[in-house]
Amino acid sequence: MALPRILFYLHGMKPISAKKYRAHANTDLSTCVTYEDFGAGDKALKKNLEHLRKRLGKFQDTLYAHGKYAVLVCLQGMDTAGKDSLVREVFKDFNARGVVVHSFKVPTELERKHDYLWRHYIALPARGKFGVFNRTHYENVLVTRVHPQYILGEYLPDVKSVEDIDQAFWERRFEQINAFEKNLAQNGTVIFKFFLHLSKEEQRQRLLRRLKLRQKHWKFSPGDLEERKLWARYQECYQEAIRKTTFPHAPWYVVPSDSKPAARLIVASILEEVLTAYKDVQEPELSEEVKIHLDEYRKNLESESPHNTKP
Repeated sequence: MALPRILFYLHGMKPISAKKYRAHANTDLSTCVTYEDFGAGDKALKKNLEHLRKRLGKFQDTLYAHGKYAVLVCLQGMDTAGKDSLVREVFKDFNARGVVVHSFKVPTELERKHDYLWRHYIALPARGKFGVFNRTHYENVLVTRVHPQYILGEYLPDVKSVEDIDQAFWERRFEQINAFEKNLAQNGTVIFKFFLHLSKEEQRQRLLRRLKLRQKHWKFSPGDLEERKLWARYQECYQEAIRKTTFPHAPWYVVPSDSKPAARLIVASILEEVLTAYKDVQEPELSEEVKIHLDEYRKNLESESPHNTKP
């Protein structure tokens, strides 16, 4: 049975509306807030998240039994935006077999021998499961757009130099991505795309913590500082990608992420609000033939002598 939408939160918090964070064709990232705390402390935010993620875990059980939808959660954001910890905290109460996480790094040699969407196609969740893309197919219109020389490594027949990578090239990619997502949606995949919107100052503080805390040294790379210099360009590319690829069947949500506990709660709330609106997601009924014999099956089990059940 599908879970009803909860009408209240713990500690007096009001429900979080997905509509508030949904992007549109004119979204301006410079006017979107990067910090939100709902007037609550971290403890209250975490308590609410615990409540929500248990409900999401139960929903996934029903989704699996129903077997007609898959859920794809796409996470994008600048370095240190909190993608890894968000995955850990939001999906903590899921059955481990019910959620599969893929973190897409630099394409391998094999992946470069296929079109850029191939590695994402083969990682898609099966019906009944959640798939989480930690960095996604959008890297192909973000990182490669900031660094167009990377495209040369894709072996494209019509691209012989960076000069061949013009605006028309990117428009085609947006069209291809939109077609990819439309196909998924039409075949039963519910798509969520979250941009974890981080301020440049908060990123600076998080990078400093990586340098100051020995246990976080492994997370730091000098390359992070080089990419930080390109902050404005990344924001431009994110904004255009969001504007050109947000649709009702594959919406983008701009999530304030300077507070990690709040960002996690927002993502979990949006997932719960949208998914519980799928009223057809129900546990399947037993067949009439099985129902007729339920008492017989129960009596057979109850009549077994305990010593006969030993292996």
